[in-house]
Amino acid sequence: MPRLLLLLPTTTYRAEAFLKAAQRLNLDVTVGAERGPALAERQSSALLALDFRRVEDSVRKVVELSRRDPIDAVIGVDDHTSVLAAYFSAALGLPHNSVASASAASNKYRMRTLLRQQEVPAPHFTVFPIDGDPAAFAHQVAYPCVVKPLILSASCGVIRANDEQEFIGAFRRVATLLLSLGLADREDGGKQILVEDFVPGREVALEGLLTDGQLRVLAFFDKPDPLDGPFFEETIYVTPSRLPARIQQDIVACAARAADALGLREGAVHGELRVNDRGVWVIEVAARSIGGRCSQTLRFAADMSLEELLLRHALRMDIPSFEREKHAAGVMMLPIPYGGMLCEVRGQAQARAVEGIEELTITAQPGQELVPLPEGTRYLGFLLARGGSPEAVEASLREAHRRLDVVISAVSTGGLGHPAQAGKPHVVTF
Repeated sequence: MPRLLLLLPTTTYRAEAFLKAAQRLNLDVTVGAERGPALAERQSSALLALDFRRVEDSVRKVVELSRRDPIDAVIGVDDHTSVLAAYFSAALGLPHNSVASASAASNKYRMRTLLRQQEVPAPHFTVFPIDGDPAAFAHQVAYPCVVKPLILSASCGVIRANDEQEFIGAFRRVATLLLSLGLADREDGGKQILVEDFVPGREVALEGLLTDGQLRVLAFFDKPDPLDGPFFEETIYVTPSRLPARIQQDIVACAARAADALGLREGAVHGELRVNDRGVWVIEVAARSIGGRCSQTLRFAADMSLEELLLRHALRMDIPSFEREKHAAGVMMLPIPYGGMLCEVRGQAQARAVEGIEELTITAQPGQELVPLPEGTRYLGFLLARGGSPEAVEASLREAHRRLDVVISAVSTGGLGHPAQAGKPHVVTF
């Protein structure tokens, strides 16, 4: 029976889907995590306690485990664990991306540098030290620009600035975020802030799979909501894309060049790209699959999930088909409207009753502090829909979201925008 080492961060939406796929394939699973005995007990999986910050010690533990119980594949579910998976796979002699390529994909400065060297279209960029004077830096950039951390994902800490005054405020905000998360002390990537040109245009996401450097596209997602700032909260993803076939081909070619420039050769690739009248531009390329619960939009032959496909690929098992189901599908990452404490989410039954809605999951718990972007790192929940066309799916998601009322109380110390008045619940109707 093949053995999988599944690397999970402390908090993740991806554990359940990968563990379910492993069970369907009858795999032995060891969960590598820093904290999470409860997870291992709930999923009946073996647990390997690792300190993700001490790579050499973690490599030694994984090698020792593999001597007793051989490991056949290592999968990381986010940017950081994908880098660790590269370290472990190299030590075990398993097919995987190199450490250098996985590290480049998880650090926006390294990524941008390699893309520039290989002349892959990407925003012009520079980096500044987190402890520098943003007033001095403000004269050195072109506007509009985007200020962002090097190592966070899901649009956390990403802010558009249209002039010098906005830049100074955005820079300080990102610096404060990195300090509050402890990343400025623990991570090299937390000591600098990236500033890049704002690229206008339509944004799409590409889900792909690399085998010996060859990119196979698994899905294209349109992002129908404009992502023009000041923050870049992603909400709706819909597949298949409604872009013309010629433009989709250009996107594939650009994504393949980007993966090659980073040195990526094996496993999942998630790309974020923009299209405008000047062509296709790479915003991000990650050496992992799509985040959150978004992967549930993708079904392949024999009701195969994206996670099962990825596990089959990593273990060099037969893959019945790469063809996605015929239905259109989409997901909405429910935005957090205000900072505060969550009381309840009303209208859930009404949202589920919308035609085409397949699932509504509220991942935030009552009493939990909600922090919206750009400081927030979690969503309120997820809506999943299927239908006969991308247009129908998008309409279902928007209507279901409209039926939800979020009740928030108390002022969040880390939130932004329009916090609820302290002590008085505030009902947000979409």
